Parts: sequence; structure tokens; C-alpha cells
Amino acid sequence: MTTRFTRRTFLRGAATVPLAKFLLGCGDDNSGDGGQVDAGIDAPDGPSPPMVFDHGVASGDPTPTALIIWTRISLASAPVEVIWELSTDDFSTIAMMGTVMTDADRDYTVKVDVTGLTPGTTYQYRFKASGETSRAGRAKVPVMGPLDAMKIGVTSCSSLAHGYFHAYRSLAGEEVDVVLHLGDYIYEYGNLEYGEIRMYEPPTEILSLSDYRTRYAQYRRDADLQEVHARHAFIVVWDDHEVANDANEDGAENHMPGTEGSYAARRAAAFQAHREWMPIRDGEPGKIYRKLAFGDLVDLFMLDTRHFGRDMPIPNIEDPNRQLLGAEQEEWLAAELPASTAAWKFIGQQVMMGQLPLLMNNDAWDGYPAARTRFLDLIETSDVDDVVVLTGDIHSSWGMDLTRDPQNTSTYDPATGMGSLAVELVTPGITSPGLPDAIAPDLNLEILSMNRHMKHVDVALRGYMLLDVNRTRVRASYRHWNDLQIIEPTFVEGTVGATLEVQAGTPRLIKVS
Repeated sequence: MTTRFTRRTFLRGAATVPLAKFLLGCGDDNSGDGGQVDAGIDAPDGPSPPMVFDHGVASGDPTPTALIIWTRISLASAPVEVIWELSTDDFSTIAMMGTVMTDADRDYTVKVDVTGLTPGTTYQYRFKASGETSRAGRAKVPVMGPLDAMKIGVTSCSSLAHGYFHAYRSLAGEEVDVVLHLGDYIYEYGNLEYGEIRMYEPPTEILSLSDYRTRYAQYRRDADLQEVHARHAFIVVWDDHEVANDANEDGAENHMPGTEGSYAARRAAAFQAHREWMPIRDGEPGKIYRKLAFGDLVDLFMLDTRHFGRDMPIPNIEDPNRQLLGAEQEEWLAAELPASTAAWKFIGQQVMMGQLPLLMNNDAWDGYPAARTRFLDLIETSDVDDVVVLTGDIHSSWGMDLTRDPQNTSTYDPATGMGSLAVELVTPGITSPGLPDAIAPDLNLEILSMNRHMKHVDVALRGYMLLDVNRTRVRASYRHWNDLQIIEPTFVEGTVGATLEVQAGTPRLIKVS
């Protein structure tokens, strides 16, 4: 089999399948109400009351003493005072409370950075406004100091037009400490441009601040997405579709200045809507790279490989001065990563770091080899151990060793890990398509046969990844849905996929099952 694919044909490959006869939801209500089937998950507070809290609740960026809590006052037309409450006992007593105002300038979203929390505690939170009380959310803040184990959910790429968010509802029922979302939380396309299972609001490609706000509002009415936000704190970064496909610092493949106006204005609007609608701690506008700590077990470095300092793709990828992270972000990582004393250092980022010549994916680190070399240099020269790179973007599941030249048998041995400096684990899309199920088995085997550093590949199935972390190993397992399951409006249970493991002190992946 000698098939070659570009990134575009890979990420849009499922569009070649004749799906029309399987369509079950075209033109249906886009709120995701079909996902409200019980699915075995207890929801003690029921759905959000209509009109006032129609977009649910969320939390994010937990630290040992602080947590972002979020909601929105739906359909408000004047400034609104909102009461927030935290509890550790289902609101029999109130641990903390306060008030905050919201108005049209922030699209009536409410985001509170609650401080003074007790490390290692699970909190419930809720909001009150206009005579109504929101559903309750819950979130766990990390411990400060020794930590022996934790669990993390990892997600990316949720194209509403390609299906239903069964994976989000399943993840809501997992016992995880936090969820990482590695980007493409929304998609910018109009109806029938990329996917045809559910229709978008607005129906056209989103360009303005009002457009981006409307698209986030549609996503956040989805019952399955509301459920996972209510159950777990999120740590998010954006990828390209939060603005436009294949974006860089100065433009995007899916932005046409002649007909769509200023890219800078579009990006500013997209960034503002993201800041309003996501439970991310506010900092300098446009700068989302940051570090979060989970005791002494995990330091999590969340990067921006898409918008902050990324050079435009060019034919001369070997230029040593080309940037993927940008000089400022590189300098920050070069200072923070070697200083980490955590058992594990996780790098949460968007695009695949490991080499993938088969797909000619120059949108990823393959298109910025000098930047990848500088990252590997940082690990090697600073003697940083136990680094795990976590990746989204490519709508498929991968596990690989990170080495300078996977094909060089004198400098890299996949059996022993000699020459591997870190490992990479790639999570599939929640709904966004990889390649069709029918061709996946052969292509999976072909990719593995051509790439010595890869231990697992699945180019078709959707879903998410679970990380089970302790002081001696990180174990990654996949939950998967196939092409037909993802377009079923009622909840469908996923299947358990492969399990991969990296052991402390040995930077190589092992396929456990």
C-alpha cells in the first residue's frame, strides 16, 4: 500500500465517505438535547434552568488556593448582579460567597477567580440571579506538597457539524482530577462547509465578535458539553479553529482579507470571545501559555504553538530562525522547565511534535524543525527527565518516542529507549474526523512499519485519552467511537482502546495492551 496524504486530505478524509444515507440529525435542534439520555451519570441538580442559566456552569485553571468559576446570564438586556457560592457539603453550609456584575460588554458572561481555597479540596459551586439558581458544578483544587497519584482527561477537536458529543458525556462520568482541552473547542465554518450532521449558529462562517459569541453560545447549550464542564475543572488552550483554519501569528489559510476584512480584527474578536466564554484565568490578552502544578507529582506547561509567535508556513522549513513558539515563549519555557522539581513534566500543546514524513504535515513541528531541535536541546542540555508531550489537532490517536532522528539506528533504539529524550501522546478528536474506518487498519500498519519511534497509531476513531499518573509511571488509555456511532443522536457507549505506558527514568513508550 503506497498511499500518501497531505494534512488537508487527512483531516478532511472522512468527507469522502457517502454519509448521506446515515444522516440522523441534519437540521435538528443544535442544542444537543439528544445527548440528555441518562447514560448512567447522576446529575443531582438536573438541567440548567431555562433563560437565566441556559449555558450551564464551568470551572478551570485550578491551583491549590484558587479556581475560576464561570456561568452566563442568558438573554439578559441590562446589567445583572450575580451571586456566587462555594460549598464543600452540597450547600448545607456556604464556604465562600460573593457578588459580581455582568453586562453586554462581556456578553453577560460571569467569571470569578475565587482565592483563599483549601488545597486538595473538592468544591461545589453555583450562581444565583434574577430569582433563579444555576445547577451546581464541582471541581477539585490540587494539593500543595506530596502527591502520589492523579488522573487526567485529555481532549481536543469538537466539530459540532460532524456529530454528537458522546465522548464529552462519557468523560463527565470518569473519575479524573482535571480535564485538559488542547484546542479546536469550536469550529469557525458555516453550514455544510465541513461536516453536515448538525447545523451551525450563525449559519455562515464566523468573522465578527458577535459571530464568535453566538457560536460559543450554541456549543455551550449542548447538554453533553454542559455535563463535562459541570463535573470537572478544565485547563484549556486554543488551536487554530478558535480563529480560523491553519492560523499563524499574521494570518490563516481560512481567512481571505479581500472579502473577510482585517485578520487582526478577526483574531482580536475571536480572542475576546474565547476570554469571555472559557474558564481560563485572565492575563495579558492573547497570551495563554502558563504553568500549573499538581503537588510534587506533575508540573503542567500549557503552550501556544498556534498564535503567539508562530511564523507563517514557508517552503524553506530548514531556516534556523523560524519560530513556532516565538522567542518570548521559548525563553519562558527554557527558564521554567529546567527549574521544575515535579516527578513528571507535562507539555500541553496543539500540533504533533514527533516526525511524521508520511503525511507531509508541515503545519506541525515537522514544518518547524529548528524549533523542535531547540526544544530537544533544552531537555538534553538541561538534563530534564520524565517529559511527556500531550497533543491534539490531528483528529487521531498516536503514541511515540521523541528523538532527533527516528530512522538513525546508531542514535536511536526503540527497544531500549536509547536516544529518546521524551514521549508524545496524541488524543483523538471528540467528533472531528480522521480517515474513514474502512481504510484505517491498513494505514495504521503502514505508518507503524515506516516509523520506528511510533508505538501506537489509530487514524480513524474519535474520543479522548485518560492519563493515570503515579510516581513510577504514566499510563495512557483511549476511549473511542467510530464513524457511525458519532452521528447517532442518542448516547452511545464508547469502546476501550489501546493502553500505553512510560516509566519514570526511561523515556520510551511501551504498549501495554
